[in-house]
Amino acid sequence: MQRTLCLMLLILLVCSTSHEVKAGNPKRNAVKLTFLSWTSGSTKISYEHAFKNTRQSGEICGSVIGAGYDKYHNKPLGFTVRYGHKFFLAGYTPEKPLMGFYLRPELMYSHYNYTHSQTQLRTPARMGALLGTVGYQLCLGHFIADAWVGGGYALGTPAETGYHHGFQLWNWFNTKNDNIALSFSIRLGIVW
Repeated sequence: MQRTLCLMLLILLVCSTSHEVKAGNPKRNAVKLTFLSWTSGSTKISYEHAFKNTRQSGEICGSVIGAGYDKYHNKPLGFTVRYGHKFFLAGYTPEKPLMGFYLRPELMYSHYNYTHSQTQLRTPARMGALLGTVGYQLCLGHFIADAWVGGGYALGTPAETGYHHGFQLWNWFNTKNDNIALSFSIRLGIVW
């Protein structure tokens, strides 16, 4: 895990120093790590690009499930991939095209195996989700912070914990629903 984290930080450092931004040329690209994702059993890294002359950006995120602390002690191994398209509503300026409040429809797929608590057998968990999120992204120099919350519809083979390393299935107030997905997070990174 420490090697993975060091490698990601090295990649972020190289990316931040390898691109010179010309005066008047807005920073349209960002690489971000999902803050504290490794404490929940996976390591997530994302890339975002702001499209020219629009108030929109596209973001793709990938994660390695198992590269982090195993909070459920079920030895998960797999991956997640997600794509979100951001529509900036307020706080956006052409000089900072990755900053402001946004709405983001998002597609996500989680694919992993884990050790079932009852049978001790390796069990597959394959879930897809269509989410709607609302968030705010702040850019300060080369630093970017992104926070959001959202929910939507999930479909597939759920894990016994309901946690799919990118979204959580509904399991509150003595009710459970394998088709309601909730997501929230904070990502930190660099822009260029």
